[in-house]
Amino acid sequence: MNILIAPDSYKGSLSSLEVGAIMNKAFLDESSNFQTTVITMADGGEGTLDTLIYATGGKKVKTIATGPLGEKVPTEYGVLGDQKTAVIEIASIAGLPMVPIERRNPFYTTSYGIGEVITSAIHDGFRNFIIALGGSSTNDGGFGMLQALGVTFYNEKGLSPGYFGKDMGLVSNVDWGTLHPLVNECTFDIASDVENPLCGETGASSVFGPQKGATKEQVKVLDHQLFHFSELLQEEKGINFRDIPGAGAAGGLGFAFLHLNGTIESGAKLVAEASNLPSAIRKADWILTGEGQSDDQTLFGKLPSYVAAMANQHHTPVSLISGSLGKGCEQLYKDFTSCHSIATGPMTLQDSLNRVEELLYHETRNLARILKRTRGKNPLTGK
Repeated sequence: MNILIAPDSYKGSLSSLEVGAIMNKAFLDESSNFQTTVITMADGGEGTLDTLIYATGGKKVKTIATGPLGEKVPTEYGVLGDQKTAVIEIASIAGLPMVPIERRNPFYTTSYGIGEVITSAIHDGFRNFIIALGGSSTNDGGFGMLQALGVTFYNEKGLSPGYFGKDMGLVSNVDWGTLHPLVNECTFDIASDVENPLCGETGASSVFGPQKGATKEQVKVLDHQLFHFSELLQEEKGINFRDIPGAGAAGGLGFAFLHLNGTIESGAKLVAEASNLPSAIRKADWILTGEGQSDDQTLFGKLPSYVAAMANQHHTPVSLISGSLGKGCEQLYKDFTSCHSIATGPMTLQDSLNRVEELLYHETRNLARILKRTRGKNPLTGK
């Protein structure tokens, strides 16, 4: 029986490479009759840089940039095996895990360092970029990043308003003429794991602001600020990118990159093509995927949903094994043959994180035991 293992990372605990290795071991420990293939995956969020480098034989370049709280931090960007394309992962420059829980507040985080890393890569000779958007701690619409790339913003007094989230609402004028001239020579392929617009009930602030530390009142303020910011940029550029799917990704960074002639595409699709996933799916009898938590948001561009869609095209069963199953998880059954949580009973998040390797191994092996009894029969075709 040919088993394809194509998981995302379990955020905050295991990389996709580690998840794949554990799942693989569980199947092979259960039976030598399983033929397994592991393809590490990502969808534009945390781990995308490592996955693309691994898939293409690329490398990392170390650098220093402004972190999400305004301090200088060590970070990196990737170079694909073609030696022509740079990969910028937002999570490694302004990521949420970089901000201590007690300091999470999108009023006081910035995307400035992202612009610094892009500038560094430009000076190193790169003009083609893949931007992995997921996992940010910011909600500034790319306001900080654009400043680092040379765009000048002014408040009502004609002064620079600063580059944190709270400062975005003070902007009254913008000068694109100061943009770094080489930015116009660059292409930006935006790998997004979500399809949210910039503003409104399904926008960046409302959907993702709370997990970044925003209170209900702050969410309203941030949404208003992003709308004001988008109106200002629309006046200058003459284009409304606010409602484009993915504009709200990474606290509105998708919106900012659209103003740099970026193209938003599915992060899962981009990684899948680089990893030759379509070919592996055609050969598989059963497919496994997973992520840290699966809920109704999984169906909106997340990696497991993309894997399931491809599997369903070939009528191949696909199982989802995740750290937990959250709100609206019952909606997942229309795409997945089975859905599994690694939790074995009531436990805290910390308990689950502490035992994640053990729990993932045992839940995967349970599935392997079931498949061994079916002798490889596909429940969708009976063959």
